[in-house]
Amino acid sequence: MIGGGVVRRVVITGIGVVAPGGSDAKAFWELVSSGRPAVREITLFDASGYRSRVAAEADFDPVDHGLSLREVRRMDRAAQMAVVAAREAVGDCGLVDAGIAEDRVGVVIGSAVGCSMSLEREYAVVSDRGREWLVDHAYTSPHLYGQFVPSSLAAEVAWAVGAQGPVTVVSDGCTSGLDALGYAAELVREGRVDAVVAGGTEAPISPITVACFDAIKATTPRNDDPEHASRPFDRTRNGFVLGEGAAVLVLEEYTAARRRGAFVYAEIAGYANRGNAYHMTGLRADGAEMAEAIGAAMAQAGTVPADIGYVNAHGSGTKQNDRHETAAVKRALGEHAYAVPMSSIKSMIGHSLGAIGALEIACCALAIQHGVLPPTANLNEPDPDCDLDYIPLVARHKQVDAVLSVGSGFGGFQSAMVLTRPGGRTA
Repeated sequence: MIGGGVVRRVVITGIGVVAPGGSDAKAFWELVSSGRPAVREITLFDASGYRSRVAAEADFDPVDHGLSLREVRRMDRAAQMAVVAAREAVGDCGLVDAGIAEDRVGVVIGSAVGCSMSLEREYAVVSDRGREWLVDHAYTSPHLYGQFVPSSLAAEVAWAVGAQGPVTVVSDGCTSGLDALGYAAELVREGRVDAVVAGGTEAPISPITVACFDAIKATTPRNDDPEHASRPFDRTRNGFVLGEGAAVLVLEEYTAARRRGAFVYAEIAGYANRGNAYHMTGLRADGAEMAEAIGAAMAQAGTVPADIGYVNAHGSGTKQNDRHETAAVKRALGEHAYAVPMSSIKSMIGHSLGAIGALEIACCALAIQHGVLPPTANLNEPDPDCDLDYIPLVARHKQVDAVLSVGSGFGGFQSAMVLTRPGGRTA
């Protein structure tokens, strides 16, 4: 609400993606709608000594995507992917020619682990691969400080797109990308900006990150069959597959976007998040906190359970998460939970931590546009405790007017967002 009681509606007008199996939004959509997993043995480093040796890597060459050698040297892989995705999103919606003042354009980027690849590489150099306890800072890269502070991710995007409004990083684990978009939508809704370039980015496929998830046995040890390693909601699942990538979206106020003739993918009609104040990695079996986030997002959107035509699941492929999420959807949607299609694209592109929520929102917007609901790949033996319609194996053609996307993260974070078809609301 702003002065006079006018509601500022927030819409998605641009989408940019760097993801496993796809170097732009079009390739990303072709992959997830085809049900084809982009998981393989890790190639970014020698993972032969690790418990989990598979990941969803992006075939990403920053120079091929227009970054200069200086930019490549300065930026961590996560920042590179964010900048490339942002440039695609801005080009997609024609933001440069939209006539919006630079100080009325903001940037919000979500990331869970920041520039971890660069930090690990630099530590290996200064410590001579751990042989030196007292390290010599003279051996570090001159760009180390920028790689150390997470704010550099959002700053690089702002420089790339010429945004001079609010610039923010959101880092709250695996809901970071989704929460970044939620915060960005509020900036537009409150009238603080007219457009926001927002999303999530992550490049976590490095020895330290893989080792951390190995230690708690969260990732799958199914190394002999990478393509079928990620199995959300399947009885035989045994952990998630680590992924990487970035999705950046342009959010604008609805009437202004329509006035300038911008294509509108979807409206961000509702968003909410909750914390469970329970356990760093554990989840309550009843899914109460996620259900509360869903209910609050739906209330903001002015929707009821019967309006939801598709649920984009967090669907990480761990037994605890899949059962918790199933319970939350049942609690929030009631009997409609059994009628609404639901799927997890992590079965195809893995779990890219702080980036995945933004990638899933990009997927939801494209699903509304194309009238196609992506499947859950590798779902051949359903878990009896997960008894909803998870769209197994093959995409489903269906026009939907409202979709729900949910996220769950270490620390007890639970987030939900409702997207609606453009112009679908009158309030």
